[in-house]
Amino acid sequence: MSLVLPWVGKLFGTALSTYLTGLVGAALLAPVVNFWWPDLPANLTAEAYSQWKLHDQWALRVAHYTPWLTYWWNTQRWFPIISVISGSPDILSKQDKELVTKFMDNKENYVEQVRQQGEYESLHRDINIGFGKWEYTPLDLQNPFPNNEGSVHLWQGDEDIMVPVTLQRYIAQNLPWVHYHELSGSGHLFPHADGVSETIIKLLLGVK
Repeated sequence: MSLVLPWVGKLFGTALSTYLTGLVGAALLAPVVNFWWPDLPANLTAEAYSQWKLHDQWALRVAHYTPWLTYWWNTQRWFPIISVISGSPDILSKQDKELVTKFMDNKENYVEQVRQQGEYESLHRDINIGFGKWEYTPLDLQNPFPNNEGSVHLWQGDEDIMVPVTLQRYIAQNLPWVHYHELSGSGHLFPHADGVSETIIKLLLGVK
């Protein structure tokens, strides 16, 4: 068995402990990085945060400091809402813009799948969890496979606009048990590129 997981909240540790028996590995695909994690260098987080559009910076501040306002903030019509929800192309890399055309052919089914838990749970609550106040950071995590009975892989595109590659690199460098894979020229949607998903699964299962 293998799992594809985020860093988000306690899900990573909980999922691994739940499915550890028979688990051969776990993959994290461009997991969200919280700019307020205290273990991350301030200069790196400040630089990465400044690269976001100003209205997106404000939306993240709302999610972090006043999460009860997140839904209102991203549904009002007076000023721009967070780009992830509005669907702004500004957060898409060159590769992302090429890959997103795959979804346009079947947009209704794709949107329905992404929002199957409802708009609030699938979008607004996800933002609150990802950028809220955490009880721990990924750097607190311990190797779930201390006897090398499995492996954890972290995949990241180096042109991902939504998830800063500099912060992901730092996390990977400080978790030596994580196998880090940085994809050159790739954005946030790299799993949808031809052959990438197959490569990820084969690596997890040890299939050549």
